[in-house]
This record gives sequence, structure tokens and C-alpha cells, in this order.
Amino acid sequence: MSGYAFEVAIRNGDRSGDQAGNSTEVLHRSVLDTLGLEITGGALEDGHALTLDGIQERFGVSRTVARETMRILESMGLVVSRRRVGITVQAPSSWHVYDPRVIWWRLAGPGRDAQLRSLTELRIAVEPLAAAAAARSASPGQRERLVRLAQDMRGHGERGRLAPFMDLDVELHALLLAASGNEMFVALTDVVEAVLRGRTQLGLMPHHPVPEALDLHEEVARAVAAGDPAAAERSMRHLLTEVRDAMPPPRGAPAAPSPAGSAGSVGEQALRGERE
Repeated sequence: MSGYAFEVAIRNGDRSGDQAGNSTEVLHRSVLDTLGLEITGGALEDGHALTLDGIQERFGVSRTVARETMRILESMGLVVSRRRVGITVQAPSSWHVYDPRVIWWRLAGPGRDAQLRSLTELRIAVEPLAAAAAARSASPGQRERLVRLAQDMRGHGERGRLAPFMDLDVELHALLLAASGNEMFVALTDVVEAVLRGRTQLGLMPHHPVPEALDLHEEVARAVAAGDPAAAERSMRHLLTEVRDAMPPPRGAPAAPSPAGSAGSVGEQALRGERE
């Protein structure tokens, strides 16, 4: 888990440790991931005081590693350092919730279901519109690539090859955002990648993606390739809405039953696959 969080950090420009074999880097990312998980998971609550001395003693790291870890956590809004007050944990309202590392830690913690729902609702708000925009604005090369990606996803998905399937899924959704021509949509690429990779690496995907999900990815790609914004938006919304509707309901809300005799939505089939 820590490796992926650190890899995302590196892609986003945090190059505090570029040498993979460097022991200081390994210690640093271990401390960072541990504290990040504890803060986002609620083990370290709002107002909890942290000290550099305490971090050094707990993890057996240098002052430099402890200070750099606090600097990164502060850059994410997870802690704040004030003169004569020290370092204190911040409330969730201060967190940079679009930071891929914060997303990953929340997906790996006790609030996983709530984080998945929030991220999926964000995707529902953005990606159908991005797909429609891509149908209007994509270049011929982008249209051709989307169709090829969806076809390759089917091949790997039907064979249960989740690692290459995930890579293709990430590329397809990133390409849709890029092809939209909307820089605000493009800025969410790392967020979408974090949730797609997180779902797979945390074991939240079935061993074989369900056929309807594969069909809907191909429908989106074909609609974009054909220059049909309405069909692209409709198919993407269907895909993501099914995923959201299969999630556990928010605490205190009743689950919506499936129609009698139905096999369940694509998302419900996926959730069943996780348990099998």
C-alpha cells in the first residue's frame, strides 16, 4: 500500500526521495503512510498534538525525516504547525481531499465505503459530461485509441487479468478527461486514477469484471468515436450510477432492493464477485 501512495506522490512532483534503494526514503514513506492512515482513519483525532521528538522516538528516525514528514502532512492539510502551539491534527474539513495520497489512505481505512461513495458521486458529476465533450472535441487519434482500449479491456477482463485491465481502465478514463478539452476535468485525472487503482489494489474489484461493465465501456468508446455526445454521456452515467447504487447505503439509510427475480445491477454483480 505504501508503495503506491509514494508512487503517486512522485508523479505529482514530491521528489523527497528519488533513490528507490535509499533507506532514508523507505523510512520516510513508512512514517508518512502510518501517520496519514492514523489521521484519516480517526486514530489521531482533530486537535491531537504531535511533536518531532515523539515521532523520532516512536519510529526511530532522524530529525530530518520527522520534519519532512510533518511538512508533507501539513501540505495536505492533515496537520498544522503554529509557533508556541506545536503540531496539531486538523479536522477533515481542512484536508486536501483531492490529494491522491489522502484518497488512498481514506480508501484503506475504516471510512472506505463513505470515501468510495463520495468519489463515485464526484465521478458521476464529471465523467458523463467529459464523455459528451470528448464526443464533440476528441481528435481522430483519440477516438481510435478509446475504441482500442475498450476492446483490450474486454479481452483482459474476460480472462481475469486484473493488473493489465486496471492499467487500460485508468488510461481510458484519463483519455476521456483529456479529450474533453476542459482543463477543469483534466485536473481530476489523478483523483480518478487513485480510485480506480485503489479499488483494484484493495481487493474491491471482482476477479472477472462483469459483462455489462465491459459492454458499457465499449458503448462509451463507440459513442465518442461516432461523435455522439448524448450516447456517450448516457452510457457513462449508466456505468457510474450502477456502481454507486450497488454500494452499501449511507449509515442510517435503507438499501434499495433489486427488482424481484433480477440478477442485480452491474455494480451488485461486482460486489457479489468480491465475496466469491
